[in-house]
Amino acid sequence: MRKDITITAEARESRGKNEAKRLRVKGFAPAVVYGPGHDPVAVSISPKEVNTILRSGSGANTIFNVIVKGEVAPVMVVDTQHDPIKGRLLHVDLKRIDLTKRIIVKIPVHTTGDPRGVKEQGGLHELITREVEIECLPDEIPESFTLDVSELMIGQNKRASDIPLTGSMRLVSPADSVISHVVTMKAEEVAAVEEAVVSTTAEPEVVKKGKKDEEAAPADAKKPADTKKK
Repeated sequence: MRKDITITAEARESRGKNEAKRLRVKGFAPAVVYGPGHDPVAVSISPKEVNTILRSGSGANTIFNVIVKGEVAPVMVVDTQHDPIKGRLLHVDLKRIDLTKRIIVKIPVHTTGDPRGVKEQGGLHELITREVEIECLPDEIPESFTLDVSELMIGQNKRASDIPLTGSMRLVSPADSVISHVVTMKAEEVAAVEEAVVSTTAEPEVVKKGKKDEEAAPADAKKPADTKKK
């Protein structure tokens, strides 16, 4: 998905670990901008701006503008490195995008609705595939796909071929890939649910019964017997 976002990248002449550390101390992250017809350019960018893009709804599929040496180029984030402990952005790879050529991207898939097979038949709804690959023009990359599963009964499913595609979109993932289905609960799953219900209702009764027995016990029964002879 293309967004009206522009960030500035400062070209850097030197590379290496020391240079990268100096950039991070100043609040920047090292990055590389590359793509067809251009030599790779080492730059420094604001990690805050990149993280904002990555955390948006379209995430890494966001196409935005970067200014490099006075030139404005549409790019996508294709790779990142983060500090495993502090989570700081350590490095970014930005790829130039030709807006006239189709590209392959992974799109998240969500479901909506409560399946009839769950409500009426006691089945279990499972989400099998959480994303699919499609090919389309950069300006037509969707943020996500949503499938309505309300009418699914036990034994029925939604497949990748059921995803509504528009414009230049073409499905790359296998069309018969199962996105979600409704299945019969396994015996052990049913037993686990029943056991959880029983334990939830039985536990208070045990506690209550124990307390009642303790209250009902004679006071003398709680004292140790006097075994001394007079």
